[in-house]
Amino acid sequence: MMQADNSSAKVPVEHLPFSKENEELVKQNFWSKTKKFAGKIPFTKDAIAMYYCAVDAKTPLWAKGIAFAALAYFISPLDTIPDAFIGLGFTDDAAVIAAGVRAIAGQVTDEHRSKSEAFFNGESKD
Repeated sequence: MMQADNSSAKVPVEHLPFSKENEELVKQNFWSKTKKFAGKIPFTKDAIAMYYCAVDAKTPLWAKGIAFAALAYFISPLDTIPDAFIGLGFTDDAAVIAAGVRAIAGQVTDEHRSKSEAFFNGESKD
C-alpha cells in the first residue's frame, strides 16, 4: 500500500501570506471588542499580547500575518459559532487565538505580555 506524500501540504509559517486587510480590520476594531469582553473570556490576555506583537515593528512579517489573521477572526462578526451563544460562542475564537499564539510563540515577548497585563490593570492608554 502506498503512503500519500504530504510534504507539499506543509508550508513553513515564514511563507504564509500577510494580509493588509486583516491588519486594517484589527487596528480599527480590536479595542472596541476587547474592552467589551475583557475579563469575560479567558483568552483575552493572550489576544492582547498577540495584538501588541502584531503591531511591534520588530515582529517579522510572517508572524504579523498570523497574528492579524487570528485577531481578525476573533473580532469578525461572522463566526463559525456566533459569540451570542454564551458559553459556546467564544470556543472557536479561543481555538484560533490559541493556535495563533502557538504559531508565533517565539515572537510574543515579555514586553508584549507586560503591556497586556497593564491593560488589565487599567494602566494602558489603549
